[in-house]
Amino acid sequence: MSRKRVAVLISGRGSNMAALIEAAKDKAYPAEIVLVVSNRADAGGLNLARAAGIATEVVEHTQFGTDRAAFERALQAALEKHRVEIVCLAGFMRLLASGFVEHWQGRLLNIHPALLPAFKGLDTHRRALDAKAKLHGATVHFVVPEMDSGPIIAQGAIAVRPDDTEDALAKRVLAVEHRIYPMALKLVAEGRVRIVNARCLIDEVFVPLPPPVDQLS
Repeated sequence: MSRKRVAVLISGRGSNMAALIEAAKDKAYPAEIVLVVSNRADAGGLNLARAAGIATEVVEHTQFGTDRAAFERALQAALEKHRVEIVCLAGFMRLLASGFVEHWQGRLLNIHPALLPAFKGLDTHRRALDAKAKLHGATVHFVVPEMDSGPIIAQGAIAVRPDDTEDALAKRVLAVEHRIYPMALKLVAEGRVRIVNARCLIDEVFVPLPPPVDQLS
């Protein structure tokens, strides 16, 4: 079976992008990262992608002013040029319109630094600490028009420590993200994820869970 052609959309350093690129170096992995797109020309992740030999495109949203439809047409053109089959958002700081999302339905993934449906939106680590949450983590989900609300593909959780700061918690959650995003993309690329009644059903093949991050050095 041929590997699925994947684009990663970024706005910044691209650490989750780097985790996906690393996973895809294995020729047995069912997806290959063929394109990295940023809405910012100064995104640090672009240099990482180029160093890995991956094609990059810059579609700067500022060039389109308030015309979001024109920005998304340019984005779609870049994806079509590279024959992209699956799109992964990785720190892409732009909300996508319903038309674009619906075109990519079931093929558009996002990673969110919280255990959805808790803490949708921004500042998730501070809000988790303010709420005195016992568990925190990350979620990979399909994108739907409503922000951070799509069917959940995978989650990873860690315990919130009594002495946690926002930065310390963010660092441990990021390690969770880097483990579950490649796993979730693998499941989708293999065709093992079905959406039924707005929930993800995974084919019943054993999927080893990532080790608890608190046990990692």
